[in-house]
Amino acid sequence: MSYNRAVRFAIAMVAGVLVACSHPADGPSYPGHAGTAPASPQRSASPTSAAAGATSAAAPTAPVVVPVVGCPTPSCAFHAGVGAYFTCLSGGAGACFHFGAPCTPADACMFDPGDRTYKQCARPSEGSCPQWGAACTPASRCMFDAADGLHHTCDEVSGGGCKRYGALCAP
Repeated sequence: MSYNRAVRFAIAMVAGVLVACSHPADGPSYPGHAGTAPASPQRSASPTSAAAGATSAAAPTAPVVVPVVGCPTPSCAFHAGVGAYFTCLSGGAGACFHFGAPCTPADACMFDPGDRTYKQCARPSEGSCPQWGAACTPASRCMFDAADGLHHTCDEVSGGGCKRYGALCAP
C-alpha cells in the first residue's frame, strides 16, 4: 500500500469515527430544511473534463465502508510531569498522548508521587490531592508504574502499591 493511499485510509477511518460519534441519531437539522441536509450546488463540467467525465459520471462509485468502532471515552489519568490527574483525551499502550482539563478519578483513588502508592484522596482539588487518606486500589487495577512512566494492569496489589505489574493498559 502506498503512503498516500495509507494516509487517505487513515483519514477516512478518523472521519468515520468522528461522524459516528458526533451526530445525533435523527440526523442534523438545518434552518428551513426540517431534518434534511441542504442540497449541494450542481457543478458544471469544464470543457476539458466533459469528455473525460462522460464515462466516469455514468459509473457508480462504491461507498466507503468504515468498520464499527466504538466512540472513544475520555478517562482520568495521572500525568507524571505535573504530578496531578487530567482528562485523557487520547491514549493507549500505557500512556496518555493528549491531556485535557484537571479531573478526579471516580473512586478518588489517586497515585501519590511522594511515596509512589495509591491512596484515597480526602479532598481532591484541580486534579491533585492536598489531603491523603488510607491506601486503596483503583477499581480497574490499571496503575501507574513510576519505574517506566506507563500504566500497567497490577497482577499483585499490596497496600496501595503494586508488587508485580502485568500488561500495559489504557490510562
